[in-house]
Amino acid sequence: MKRTHLPLNGLRVFDAAARHLSFTRAADELAVTPAAVGQQIRALEDMLGVVLFRRTPRGLELTPEAEAGLPALRSAFLELEESVRAMQAGQSSQHLTIAAPRDLTAKWLHERLASYALGEPDLQFLLVAADEALDFTEANLDVAIRLADGPGEHEGLALGKAQFVTVAAPDGKGVDAPIAWPGCPVEDGKAIMRVADAGLAIDAAASGFGRACVPELLARADIAAGRVAPVGDGRSGHGYWLIAPLPQWRQKKVKALVAALVGD
Repeated sequence: MKRTHLPLNGLRVFDAAARHLSFTRAADELAVTPAAVGQQIRALEDMLGVVLFRRTPRGLELTPEAEAGLPALRSAFLELEESVRAMQAGQSSQHLTIAAPRDLTAKWLHERLASYALGEPDLQFLLVAADEALDFTEANLDVAIRLADGPGEHEGLALGKAQFVTVAAPDGKGVDAPIAWPGCPVEDGKAIMRVADAGLAIDAAASGFGRACVPELLARADIAAGRVAPVGDGRSGHGYWLIAPLPQWRQKKVKALVAALVGD
């Protein structure tokens, strides 16, 4: 018999009926009707080619064939329960692997993870740099953060609004000179500086090199601290998205992390 064809529901009904020696009490346990229990038992008997129960004046009795198979069946159900518990234990583990852009990690994520960990002292984090070819399975990731226009093929939630802001030094120094980075390109010959990411662009603006158009979420702390100041109006743009494939997204530890970060 192929494992894929095992009648697991019928076997579960058989186990309940064998324990109670009553279709009615088995039905109560399984929240079905006695007729449904009888139908499952008959289907199982037809499939196995054996009689499992006999009716006697004293009630139901197990046949020798049923008695012979019952111990192994109950042992198998116990092993299935252990398997389920083992899989659930993986969901509730205290290890989280997160991929995120380096600038977002430094300017936004570190502080929030530290705050979250205060209430979860057993948590352990592994942070890796996000890249365009991110493979959740190969990298064994739980969740990732990306600057994008949506979650793409994965499940996801936005971290704040998809809003860009232009910032410069508070004294207005260098406000007319644009700083370029991949998320906000500038025509050749017009950028006073080109840097690798938005975090470096903010730092360059704070030093007085010029103005930088960057995600508002990333600049928020530097604006609040007075390192840079908004100049001009903000504009819409890509936002930061917390994403994961559906299996990871359903994990309890990921749900808790998402709630902590998105609810901030």
